Amino acid sequence: MSPVLSWALPLALFMLVLAMACTLARLLKGPTAQDRVLALDCMYLNGMLAMLVLGLIYGNSHYFEAALLIAFLCFVGTTAMAKFLLRGEVIE
Repeated sequence: MSPVLSWALPLALFMLVLAMACTLARLLKGPTAQDRVLALDCMYLNGMLAMLVLGLIYGNSHYFEAALLIAFLCFVGTTAMAKFLLRGEVIE
């Protein structure tokens, strides 16, 4: 690993965890349901990026597969929550 990556990857991981903490505050405090859905979507995205950074740090491909799974669940969950907020039901 190059010297730049040896300090940049832990810094990126720290920044992603900090972003997740900020979005957790928005998730708990959000005045509307749309704010909470957006905060949850942002947490999914930050979690997926953290898994990718961990995969680069440890050099293990299992982290990349977990990030792909998180991305898939994020898409399905966000779509279901948006449909619920618009129509009041998920399954028609």
